[in-house]
Amino acid sequence: MAFWKEKSLDEMTHAEWESLCDGCGKCCLHKLEDEDTGDIHHTDIACRFLSPDTLKCGKYLVRQRYVGNCVVMSPEILSKLPWMPSTCAYRLLYEGKDLYDWHPLVSGDPQSVHSSGNSIKGRSVDERVAGDFEDHLVDWPA
Repeated sequence: MAFWKEKSLDEMTHAEWESLCDGCGKCCLHKLEDEDTGDIHHTDIACRFLSPDTLKCGKYLVRQRYVGNCVVMSPEILSKLPWMPSTCAYRLLYEGKDLYDWHPLVSGDPQSVHSSGNSIKGRSVDERVAGDFEDHLVDWPA
């Protein structure tokens, strides 16, 4: 049986935990929060450290040194991240749901997240050239 079905998030090894990330890049998109309502609005603007080709962070191990509000996922903070994509493995497992068939751990193919259309590959703009973030609001990462 698959480790994510046998173990709680707290019981996973570091390697198991890291392998839950499907590499979609959605969490690396900037979000805007409405000051009046608290509503979160998604953009197609990616962090400058996210490679548009691989959707890997160029500063992953030290990302918070460069991007202070970049989230380091842990079981303890999942309840505080309602903006995480509904397809995120961490969120799915936290909510008691299973991974989607296109998740690389299920499909066995690291490209399945892209070929299924569940990543931001080819759909994001680098923050250094984006201009006004409010011009980049989208509804697809949710």
